[in-house]
Amino acid sequence: MSNPLIAPSPLPYHLPDFTALRFGHYREAFEAGLEQHRSEIAAITGSDEPPTFANTVVALERAGEILGVAQRVFFNKIGADSDDDLRALEADIAPVLAAHADAVTLDPQLYRRIRAVRDAGGLDEEDGYLVERYLRDFELRGAALDDDGKEQLRLHNTRLAELKTEFGRRLQADTNDSAVLFDDAAELDGLSTSAISAYADAARARGLDGKYLVTLVLPTAQPALASLTNRESRRRIHEAAVSRGRRGNANDTGDLILEMVRIRAERAALLGYPTHAAYAVADQTAATPEAIEERVYPMAGPAARNALAELAVIQERADREQDAAGTERFEVAAHDWAYYSNRVRAQRYNVDTAALRPYFELERVLRDGVFHAAERVYGLSFVERTDLVGYHPDVRVFEVLDADGSGLGLFLHDVYARDSKRGGAWMNNLVDQSTLLGRRPVVCNNLNVPKPSAGEPTLLTLDEVRTMFHEFGHALHGLLADTRYPSLSGTSVGRDFVEFPSQVNEMWIEWPEIIAHYAVHHETGEALDPDVVRQLAESALWGEGYETAAYLAAALLDQEWHKLSPAQAAAVRSIPEFERAALAEVGLLHDAIPPRYSTTYFNHVFGSGYDAAYYSYIWSEVLDADTVEWFKENGGLTRQNGEHFRRELLSRGRSRDPMASYVAFRGREPEIEPLLRRRGLQ
Repeated sequence: MSNPLIAPSPLPYHLPDFTALRFGHYREAFEAGLEQHRSEIAAITGSDEPPTFANTVVALERAGEILGVAQRVFFNKIGADSDDDLRALEADIAPVLAAHADAVTLDPQLYRRIRAVRDAGGLDEEDGYLVERYLRDFELRGAALDDDGKEQLRLHNTRLAELKTEFGRRLQADTNDSAVLFDDAAELDGLSTSAISAYADAARARGLDGKYLVTLVLPTAQPALASLTNRESRRRIHEAAVSRGRRGNANDTGDLILEMVRIRAERAALLGYPTHAAYAVADQTAATPEAIEERVYPMAGPAARNALAELAVIQERADREQDAAGTERFEVAAHDWAYYSNRVRAQRYNVDTAALRPYFELERVLRDGVFHAAERVYGLSFVERTDLVGYHPDVRVFEVLDADGSGLGLFLHDVYARDSKRGGAWMNNLVDQSTLLGRRPVVCNNLNVPKPSAGEPTLLTLDEVRTMFHEFGHALHGLLADTRYPSLSGTSVGRDFVEFPSQVNEMWIEWPEIIAHYAVHHETGEALDPDVVRQLAESALWGEGYETAAYLAAALLDQEWHKLSPAQAAAVRSIPEFERAALAEVGLLHDAIPPRYSTTYFNHVFGSGYDAAYYSYIWSEVLDADTVEWFKENGGLTRQNGEHFRRELLSRGRSRDPMASYVAFRGREPEIEPLLRRRGLQ
């Protein structure tokens, strides 16, 4: 049987043939892909023809087809449905891929040819921008180093690839091991029937019939804490979450982190940057760590003040409840915050977010919310393709049609949590859009919603609804791409720009016409009361102090780790001590307000590509909040507005400077005031 990762896919939109895919195909495809790509690069650099855009840069865009398919399919599988064999292969192949990437970007002949194309000029905007992107990438990856420097860089990159892979393996294992087991459903009082059913199924899947297993999501905050009435149950779940990666067992991540921080600092110095933060941000819209210090760090003080003001209100609420129950008062701790914050919101605004779950049934949210908003704004429609198979039985495949009925691409939706899936939520591509290659996009969204028992509805929390809209914003960025070159397509923009379109898509969650369409009680068919929707909007600022402080604590912790010089990085011995000192320095050290991610389970930074870039979410939110203002000023939910946003921004990818796309859309540079108002930071 031919290898489906090597042979061209016969399926619509070049969807990989997962029914034919076997474990052994991965290694074979990597080997064939590496061989093919080396041969293609050698043909470019060995050409006797003078370098031209076509024979050098376009040839690079066409090169590596098999390797690209193998990497996209394999690493999607690693994140969404891994096992021991796949992890072992990842450990083997990651350093090989890192070395191969270095061999390409450090090839002096290839670098000279690209420079010659740039120097010759005469290119249109997109072609010229592509050449500049290649040169920038090659230089950031060490193309200008001498031979000794290049060899040292190869060693650094290979080791970092090994460490990143091992971090992901250990974190996933420890997250699975840290799931909290309860013997009695009474300990889960306050949770919905469907949530308790999902935890019973999770226990049964591990051979623990009759018990309840609360699995953990990636952030510090766990969804169950907002509803659990049992304080001891809340404490157990929270402590399990914050102890991941630091329990002193075989899955402790501390040694990996300290080595990664040191090597990143050393690599930055080798490339001529004072710190890894300076290196990592050089190709982002922020450009320098100083810009982050000027725009992001000053938000910490107001956020902390707002959070502490919320804490005073929450403490008062907790005291009243203990007095009424005749029990001893206690100081509100981190594991109490979500529960009492929800109680305050319910009292002040008559909104209990936990009680909204019956109105957020998964299928309605997806079809009548997420898809409906995309139809209203962009003219898209979605047809489920039950004849097409995803990489796991839970994956659903939808064909996406444009307003004229033409096929736009495929959307794969993978909602449910499982032990084989890493925590969090994300989007990735299986096929990149490119008019050069004649490719339409195939994109995936992954979430981690507990799967209920058979026959039970999947009821979402408000946060899970938000996550679904957010990740679909990334999917739209990929699906609506319309660029010539695959390396400039869709989400191939900087880290501090890529979150912007996904955050914009969150605006439709509570938009009157949209929420009225999907927020329907799954049993009675009753629509969510418009007064509740209004109260949700009025309550938007409640809790923003905590959310902003927790986010900034993580973002600035990331910055502080990566602003270390090589000598400073080598001197760090204790992760907890470094964390506390760093958070105290930025004014965000408070036991009741832990960072959204603590260092030892900060997958964005140590297992993904957000090192020194977690600030990107709030940096992008400046653009997001300013864009929401534009939509409101121009009539809101209209096809005309959607087409303008699609044409000037979503479709462009990185075919031009992303900030130029923003200015073309908005008509001016972004303003920060809408974000400050949104988060109560004026």
